[in-house]
Formats: sequence, C-alpha cells, structure tokens
Amino acid sequence: MSPHVLILGGTAEARALAAALCARPGVRVTTSLAGRVAKPGALDGEVRVGGFGGASGLADWLRAESVDALVDATHPFAESITANAARAAAETGVPAVVLRRPGWRPGPGDQWHRAPSLDAAADLLPRLGRRVLLTTGRLGLASFAHLSRLHFVVRSVDPPEPPMPPDTHVLLARGPFTVPGETALLREHRVDVLVTKDSGGAATAAKLTAARDLALPVVVVRRPPLPDGVTAVPDVQGVLERLGLGQGAHTEPVVKDFAGDVPAGPVSRGDDGAADTCP
Repeated sequence: MSPHVLILGGTAEARALAAALCARPGVRVTTSLAGRVAKPGALDGEVRVGGFGGASGLADWLRAESVDALVDATHPFAESITANAARAAAETGVPAVVLRRPGWRPGPGDQWHRAPSLDAAADLLPRLGRRVLLTTGRLGLASFAHLSRLHFVVRSVDPPEPPMPPDTHVLLARGPFTVPGETALLREHRVDVLVTKDSGGAATAAKLTAARDLALPVVVVRRPPLPDGVTAVPDVQGVLERLGLGQGAHTEPVVKDFAGDVPAGPVSRGDDGAADTCP
C-alpha cells in the first residue's frame, strides 16, 4: 500500500511540500484546506476542503484514510488547527511534523512595535498614527472596530468580514508584492502606520522594506506559541528529511514505509479528494 501523507495546508510551503512529495514515486498525498479562501491555488495530489470537526474528527479521518504521517503546514496564526492536529496525532499515534516558515526579524532603521495580540495592536495605534494600512487578514477586524477616529486601508485576499472600523477602505489583493508597489501604495493612501502579523516569508515582506524606507512605524503581532511539546521545522527539506525522503537525512524517518522504523508516538505535536497516488 502506498504511504499516505496528510498535509494541513493553505500556505505556499504546503503547496511546495505537496509537489515535492508527489515527485516521489508511490507516495499518496492529500492536502486539506479549511476553505477560507474562495479561489485557492492549484495543488499536486489529492485535495479536500473543509474542517474535520475538531481533534476527534481529525483523528477519525486519520484512521479511516490510513494516514501514515501528518504535516501541519498551516498559517503560523492558525492556532486552533495546530492544537487540534497535536491532539489528533497524540490520540492516534500518527507521526506528525509541523512546518513553519521563520518569522521576520527587524533590521537597521526598522521602527517595530511588537504586540502579543490584535487587541494589543489596536491599543498601540492611536499614539502611532491616524492612517493605517492593516494587513492582518479578513478575520479579526473586530479588534479595531472601535477606532472611529482612525482611517484604515484594509488589504486582504477575500472581502473582510464585519464588524470593522467605520472609516475603512478595502483593497483586495494577493501577494507576492514588490517594494516599489508597496511604496506607491503607502504614499497613495498617505499611510503613517502599518499593522501586520508576523507571518514570515518573502511573498508579503516587501511592505516592511517600504515602511522602513519611508520611516513609518510598524506594529507586528507576535505569533501564538506552539502547543506544549510541539517543535517545528522551517522548510520543506526539513520535512522531507523527517519523513526519510531527504538527501542525506541524518534523523530517523517517521514513516516506516519510506525507510527505517516508526518512532514511538508522534515526532511532534503541533484542514481538501481523488486518486490513490499523485497525478
């Protein structure tokens, strides 16, 4: 039977991992998407859309679909999904790996203000500026809805959900973005403060460079912590090595059908279907 890997996806890294796994003969790959983006990009392998019904529902799916390894490659702020994946992996004994791209780091000239949550970020804004570029996604705008004296430019892939600030201009756009484009955007809307989550990655990092070049303050919302006992690898190659599929891997593979033996219990604890193998 083909080894079956379930990827909890929705990120560029999840897409790259699916492609890398599908390039390995005999590996069955399923990527699960939560369904929050109306038009997700194309994916290699099988795809399912929708939630599992919490940790217990995911555990049932792992058993029913004979999953050999679970890779949580969701967004760094998908806190509840990561928690459910951790519990499901522990319950079923399915080896699990968390794939998280590194967070951003400030450089010389950056004016970053760290915030532990969206609510805390909203508390900082009145003393930093009056015209805000808000790039924290379409969910969670309720944290800023009370700031009636500020003007918000809200950028998201899909239309944001209310409640939201009364003075809001919505921009629908999908990265990657460029520094010249971000600089022009900040100037056009006369933005004087940027708010972002620490998503990491290159696709949306240009806004940070543009803000630094324009000497604008940036409010950076910290990532939620991983569940207790969970560790993460930073890239696709790290996941492949944990699965025993990397070039010159020095760690014990987590899936016996790839190579070696399955370790006792999940390696780490941290939601889209068709053919039996990758097309």
